[in-house]
Amino acid sequence: EKSKAGKTCPVTLWPNVICSIWLSCWKMLMFAELTVCVCLCVGRARLEAFSDNSGKLQLSLQEIIEWLTAKDEELSEQLPIGGDVGAVQHQREFHQAFMEDVKSRGPFIYSVLESAQAFLAQHPFQEPEETLTDGKEVSPRRRILNVSRSVWKQANVASDLWEKLTARCVDRHRHMERTLERLLQIQAAMEELAVALEQAEGVRDAWEPVGDLFIDSLQDHIDATKLFKEELTQVKEGMKHINDLAHQLAISDVHLSMENARALEHLNSRWKVLQGSIEERLKQLQDAHRDFGPGSQHFLSSSVQIPWERAISPNKVPYYINHQAQTTCWDHPKMTELYQALADLNNIKFSAYRTAMKLRRVQKALRLDLVALSSLVEVFREQELQQGEHVMDVVEVIHGLTALYERLEEERSILVNIPLCVDMCLNWLLNVYDSARNGKMRVLSFKMGLVILCNADVQEKYKYLFRQVSGAGGLTDQRHLSLLLHEAIQIPRQLGEVAAFGGSNVEPSVRSCFRMAPGKPAIEVSHFLEWMSLEPQSMVWLPVLHRVAAAESTKHQAKCYVCKQCPIKGFRYRSLKQFNVDICQTCFLTGRTTKGKKLHYPIMEYYTPTTSGEKMRDFAMTLKNKFRSKQYFTKHPQRGYLPVQSVLEAESSETPCSSPKLPHADTHSRIEHYASRLAEMESQNCSFFTDSLSPDESLDEDQYLLRHSSPALDHDSPCGQHMLLAHLEHQDKEQLQRTLARLENENRVLQGEYRRLKWKHEEAVSVPMLTEAGEGGLGSPTVGEQQDEELLAEARVLRQHKTRLETRMQILEDHNKQLESQLRRLRELLLQVIQAYCMELTGSLPSIHSLFSLLFFLYFYFVAQNISKLATELLKYLAQDLPLIIIYETVSFLMSKKKQI
Repeated sequence: EKSKAGKTCPVTLWPNVICSIWLSCWKMLMFAELTVCVCLCVGRARLEAFSDNSGKLQLSLQEIIEWLTAKDEELSEQLPIGGDVGAVQHQREFHQAFMEDVKSRGPFIYSVLESAQAFLAQHPFQEPEETLTDGKEVSPRRRILNVSRSVWKQANVASDLWEKLTARCVDRHRHMERTLERLLQIQAAMEELAVALEQAEGVRDAWEPVGDLFIDSLQDHIDATKLFKEELTQVKEGMKHINDLAHQLAISDVHLSMENARALEHLNSRWKVLQGSIEERLKQLQDAHRDFGPGSQHFLSSSVQIPWERAISPNKVPYYINHQAQTTCWDHPKMTELYQALADLNNIKFSAYRTAMKLRRVQKALRLDLVALSSLVEVFREQELQQGEHVMDVVEVIHGLTALYERLEEERSILVNIPLCVDMCLNWLLNVYDSARNGKMRVLSFKMGLVILCNADVQEKYKYLFRQVSGAGGLTDQRHLSLLLHEAIQIPRQLGEVAAFGGSNVEPSVRSCFRMAPGKPAIEVSHFLEWMSLEPQSMVWLPVLHRVAAAESTKHQAKCYVCKQCPIKGFRYRSLKQFNVDICQTCFLTGRTTKGKKLHYPIMEYYTPTTSGEKMRDFAMTLKNKFRSKQYFTKHPQRGYLPVQSVLEAESSETPCSSPKLPHADTHSRIEHYASRLAEMESQNCSFFTDSLSPDESLDEDQYLLRHSSPALDHDSPCGQHMLLAHLEHQDKEQLQRTLARLENENRVLQGEYRRLKWKHEEAVSVPMLTEAGEGGLGSPTVGEQQDEELLAEARVLRQHKTRLETRMQILEDHNKQLESQLRRLRELLLQVIQAYCMELTGSLPSIHSLFSLLFFLYFYFVAQNISKLATELLKYLAQDLPLIIIYETVSFLMSKKKQI
């Protein structure tokens, strides 16, 4: 103050000032120390209180965790759910008590968890947990954080255990409820089914034996059994429901008790036995109805008369016993008479017409000429014959034929001998498609045999047959077409005429048909109809059959040039080379001619009355042919059919082979089989391919007729044919040898000419040519080159001709080898047949008359076919293998037949 007043402060005042300052600092230090002591006391009190609360909370959480763990173990130790109602109810009561205990502990657990949550809210922890070093003291704050973390972990464990325990309790409770419900359903259903099965078994036990039933009541019992089977549908559904419930329990790890399992198994076994009894009863009734009812074969016994008797083999195939002659055969007596009548048609020279007329007689004998295609289709639908490759037995065939002839009798209002017609038609189908009498045939075979002989337009037959082998899109492949043609060719094969139609191998016909759709794997019905309209060689007999049927009632106002018949009935053949020359079908088909009228002239066939337009057309054609020479007709042949390559084909084919012969096959079927085999071999022996033979040299009478007979078929053969099918004369080996010798001589001459020209050419090349310095004479290079070119061209022509001759000679040599092998096979086949019958001669099955029939048939067959060498060998084998008495009778019979001939 004094300094502020402008006066100086004396030195003596400084100690007082320092003491006051020190006193103030001391007071402040004392206050701070007091404050620290108070804080320490408060913190210690709070820490002690925190420790007490956290300790109690941790003890509660630990107690809850231990209790929940014990309860979870106790729940796991409970037994699996039982398989009956009583066990499940007891387990449910025990589990309910367990759940009540757990539920009563719930409020305490929830309160502790809430306290833990409140504690954690007051003392949150966010720092990560740090590891403590040894010797380092833990601060109070760190201790609080550690306690909070421990409480948080315990609370989470307790919460998870509580949720898990309550969820398991609820799941087990629900599982028990579902199991109890299903067990109650099973128990109730088992009681109902036991009553139903007991009633059904009572009905079953009341059934009368099938043998004690009346034949007229069989159908009623069949209907009653079917109705009873339908009434048991509810029992079937109940059994299925019980088994499904048991399966569901097994999936949920609940297994039925031993008592329930035995009861269920017993019900299932009773149900299976009841089902088997019903099926067996129904089968017995149906078999009895089939064997003894109206649809059985017993009504067919009236198809034969005394001394014949109709019998049935074990496979349901009928055979016939002649008690007077004490013989048996597969063919019906009327069928045997029909076959003998068909032999009268063998004088027809043309195989297509011979086959067609035989089929026409068969068609009339079977009354199939009165059956419409629509009726056949309806019968097929009623009999459920849809799958072509399905196999039918004899009984099914009889049912179909019976329905067919009954419908025919109803629609036509005519009297039909149904037993005879059914038996004859069955006999015909078995001869064609089951000659071994196995008792089975395909549905396609059954349909083919009936459709071919029914009364319908030929185009409709083609369409229907094609539909039988076509797929969903209306297309068919080569395999199915082969199957169709194979079934069709069996008909002429049964008549012994298959050799003239290309043999049993249908693969060439299939390839010929598929040329209508080149490059395609399948054909449509339009392609098939177009091919059939060309009348292929393998199927030409079918349209001829229709023409034969159409010509039967036709009369032509003309006189036969040969037999003078007027009017001409049936076919009329008009010459297109001479005016007013008409021939009847008898003279033409049997080859009867007069002087000046030869068969190779162009001829037009008519099976309907001629119109004025046709007469004018024939007049113009005849006038035109008057100015043509024979060489013209030789060079311009016209076929009335489509030839197919059927010789030298591979033996393997996708078409099914014929049925194997059984040891018990009858004599007539074996004769037919061997005769057809011989015909096929002879056809193969007498045919080969060539590109150089003229048409008249290579066509037999059958092909000649088919070439000129039909007015609708006067078109040329397709250009796609690479080879012409030619036939040599039967067993003309000498002519073949002469042809080979002539060709070899020609080849030697040509080779000599070739060597001469080659030597001339080499000489011309070796001479030195004149140069340009010359005055230009004949030896100029230009002239030499021209000569060389001419020589080379001539050499090329000779080389090509030589190649053609060598190829042709190779073909002829191969055919010669084939002839020799076929002849050797014929000898072996003949020897096998004779030896087989000689072995059977010692037994009692065949009679001496059957053996004579076979031998005489073979002999005259060989004579008719101009196979004199085989006929001679036949007599040689007879002399070696037969007793002397049989040889004497055989020679005597042959001598008498020779005189008659």
